Amino acid sequence: MSNLATGQFDRGDISFIVVAGAMVFFMVPGLAFLYSGLSRRKSALSLIWAVAASNAVVIFQWYFVGYSLAFSSTATNGYIGNLRNFGLMKVEADPSPGSPLIPEILYSFFQMEFACVTAGILMGGLAERGRVFPAMIFIFFWMTFVYCPLACWAWSTHGWAFKWGVLDFAGGGPVEIGSGVGGLAYAWVLGRRNERELLNFRPHNVGLVGLGTFMLWFGWIGFNGGSAFGANLRAIFAIWNTMIAASFGGMVWCLLDFRIERRWSMVGFCSGTIAGLVAATPSSGYLRPWSSVVVGVLAGTLCNFATKVKFLLRIDDALDLFAEHAVGGVVGLMLNAFFAETAVIAMDDVTIGVRGGWVDHNWKQLYIQFTYVVATCAYSFVMTALVAKTVDLIPGLKLRSSPEGEMLGMDEVEIGEFATDYIELRRDVADCSTFGFTRGSNGYIPHAATNETHAQDTSSNDDPHHRIDEPTAPERLEPLTEKNECGTVTPS
Repeated sequence: MSNLATGQFDRGDISFIVVAGAMVFFMVPGLAFLYSGLSRRKSALSLIWAVAASNAVVIFQWYFVGYSLAFSSTATNGYIGNLRNFGLMKVEADPSPGSPLIPEILYSFFQMEFACVTAGILMGGLAERGRVFPAMIFIFFWMTFVYCPLACWAWSTHGWAFKWGVLDFAGGGPVEIGSGVGGLAYAWVLGRRNERELLNFRPHNVGLVGLGTFMLWFGWIGFNGGSAFGANLRAIFAIWNTMIAASFGGMVWCLLDFRIERRWSMVGFCSGTIAGLVAATPSSGYLRPWSSVVVGVLAGTLCNFATKVKFLLRIDDALDLFAEHAVGGVVGLMLNAFFAETAVIAMDDVTIGVRGGWVDHNWKQLYIQFTYVVATCAYSFVMTALVAKTVDLIPGLKLRSSPEGEMLGMDEVEIGEFATDYIELRRDVADCSTFGFTRGSNGYIPHAATNETHAQDTSSNDDPHHRIDEPTAPERLEPLTEKNECGTVTPS
């Protein structure tokens, strides 16, 4: 570590990226809460588990081969790295491939957190019908054959997109298009949920959706600000652009939903905020703040309308990964061609000779950005589908649960625990009286309600689905299907 001893790196830059990397890690539980809140209650914990476990798998993969395949300095083919840095060998105090401002060992950590977030986003593709263990096998190979090449293209000094002059600041291609288009392909391979599960679908906990969104927003400040790789003016511009795009995205999406529903949707506001954050990812380090107003407005608008694409394609993208991440990433990448400025790019004091877009009269940047978008979209969809289908064909690694498992919920059949488990006290007959229940002809009822219901407790009412604490309206979302020891029924 002699380079550090001689003061080659500024300790302020190092500290800033360490903190930014920790903020990016905080996005992982943010994703978990967001997905949990957006899903049905019976599958909420399986998504938390999938996001958390994919984080561990990616750390394992990145340490052994992922970083080397994405950023090894001796690979010159332009598409994928080699194994020179297997197990982080020779990754120490040399200046990083991304910036001379920080050492390579710190750069490898920061980029690993990007990979973890990308995998977490992709896990939304298995919502409500995907098995979690095969998904972990899938994510290891997806990181190896999809994410690492995409990262090499855009960020490695030998990547074809990097050398061609593509402007992708913090991951419009590897992170956003990779996860959004990859999530669409994964959902396509899994197939649509049972039609019963598609009826009256709505988030089970909007509070968690809001909490997860603001955890993501907090982490995204480190995600984009840290991509300047130092405590410099470019990082401040990236942070400002992130805040502006997110706020305008949230407001526009909410207004678009209000014109139809006449309600100020919290889910809509959160969706628009994330769309703005996604669009800021590839653009925030290139633009003046006024340009990010356009980024946020277009992201909120186009991502909102893109939620209808899954119905046209008949692909059950339950959590709208394509509409939010792929379309948002495309918006940010394409707007770089118009609004990127050389002066902003140079504000990190080390990036020189990189031209902006049309505001700098660099007209060819438009087709460069467009070609890059087409290449990343095509590669992400085809390779994700191939990896998913290959894993699905391996005995014992079928990606999708059974129809019975889908009806019961992934928490029941995959995890054995529940994010919101209010039904446990009805499962153990020995606990029924302990928790204040008394047997009636229609099952166990609360002690406080015994006197009120006794007069109505007649033998003519034998419907096992009639329970004092379950709604009986026809619009209820989850019909009762399972009878237990206490004489009551539990939701599927």
